[in-house]
Amino acid sequence: MRLETRLWKTAKAFGPKDAVVSGEGRLTYAELDAGSDRLAATLLSLGINPGDRILMLLDNGCDAVLGFFGAWKAGAVPCPLHPTIKAEKLAAILESTGAAAIIAQNRLRGTVEAAIGTTPVRPRLMIAQAGYADLGEALSFEQAIATNGLTALPIFADPDALALIIHTSGSTGRPKGVMLSHGNVLAACEAIVTYLGNTTEDTVLSVLPLSFGYGITQMVTMAMTGGTLVLEKSFAFPRKILERLAEVKATGFPLVPPMAALITGMKDLTPGFLPHLRYITSAAAAMPPAIGQQLRYLFPDTRLYLMYGQTECLRSTYLAPEEAHLRPASVGKAIPGTQAFVVDEDGSPVLPGIIGELVVEGPHVMQGYWRDPLNSAQALSPAAAGRRLQTGDLFRMDEDCFLYFVSRRDDIIKTRGEKVSPQEVEAALYALPSIREAAVAGIDDPIFGQVVRAYVVLAEGVELGERDVIRHCAGLLEDYMVPKSVEFRAALPRTTTGKIRLGAEQDNPSNKGNAA
Repeated sequence: MRLETRLWKTAKAFGPKDAVVSGEGRLTYAELDAGSDRLAATLLSLGINPGDRILMLLDNGCDAVLGFFGAWKAGAVPCPLHPTIKAEKLAAILESTGAAAIIAQNRLRGTVEAAIGTTPVRPRLMIAQAGYADLGEALSFEQAIATNGLTALPIFADPDALALIIHTSGSTGRPKGVMLSHGNVLAACEAIVTYLGNTTEDTVLSVLPLSFGYGITQMVTMAMTGGTLVLEKSFAFPRKILERLAEVKATGFPLVPPMAALITGMKDLTPGFLPHLRYITSAAAAMPPAIGQQLRYLFPDTRLYLMYGQTECLRSTYLAPEEAHLRPASVGKAIPGTQAFVVDEDGSPVLPGIIGELVVEGPHVMQGYWRDPLNSAQALSPAAAGRRLQTGDLFRMDEDCFLYFVSRRDDIIKTRGEKVSPQEVEAALYALPSIREAAVAGIDDPIFGQVVRAYVVLAEGVELGERDVIRHCAGLLEDYMVPKSVEFRAALPRTTTGKIRLGAEQDNPSNKGNAA
């Protein structure tokens, strides 16, 4: 089965029900199905062929959801990109993918045209929210979804056909295009629906960008189950989002740990203030146990699911809420229908407590990296069911086979002949209530090779010195793990997906100046 088929089935069963709500806009399932049909017909009339790539630069909203399903119904491959992307990076992706079309909001037209002007690729350009602006040779997105085209769309049946190319954030160099088939996405989302227990009664509010795998799974799981997806553009104003959660009576709220830190840092919130909230999910980074504990205090009747995943498989593991108080640092076990285990450098499973690389197997594992056979071959190998993915992330497993994230392989700090996990130091920092955000990195040192430096953001109105932070850490960590210096900042840099990363300024120039 393919993604657009799941929408068609849901629209047939729940046509009048709200599918997407964004600001003042909303689409019922019948409207989403019909609008995406018309968009697909327009794309086909422009000469878009099955397998053609379509770059999408759209904020969270109804247009983005229509864009995904319209592209799938035309047999095309959406390549969602964050709207803050710069022209140089966009040009590289445009040339790499050879995109046949670009769908973008009018405010981004200058960036798109600048990118097109530096490549030999000449995609058809479709502009959304242009109002009465002169579009020149570009087409109107609004007209495309309102115009009746073909009387009948072609039917595509191959679940192994490419559904998405999601570009990684580029933390290890030039972004790689992760290729996911319809079967990959559906396998991951069916597993997610299983453990979250999603139904047509769910309303999920998401601020996660739809250029991000974690955000895309919110859209797909709601379309699969007939739930309602409420999209917000960002988490820039946390109190507004909390008010919106109450207003729409959201039952699900996906977040990343930095968002959780901002919520738990609000001192005037009353436990249980969102009685309709059935579950919270956390992914994209490790949840510091202290923050997880505060979330459970603020939301005593809400189930907290701690998860781990990569773009290359969307989701790998989850920790059932009833285990959270027993293993607050764990990310649980493999999602249903898949396997996840820790191996040594020879690929052999390791004993409990031994650190190794996490390997993931199942039908959700990607097809490979776009036009990158070398990296694809290094990351993938055949498995009994689906493929085996070498995640490159360091993990350990306890005696009960629960998994614990240790570090990205490249993030490990080597000091005094020892290896330090930044996550372990960050967890200690977050245990100090005065710290709102924290990150750790290794700094070159002529004697020790590297030493640990902490970067922290203090809670409002708190006064704390470097010695106070170091003394706190010394009470919780082995001496070689204790930060040797502390840098206080007004904010920490983030990627476009909300992760804290000290190198994020290079990938997301809009962060510059926010974390000096």
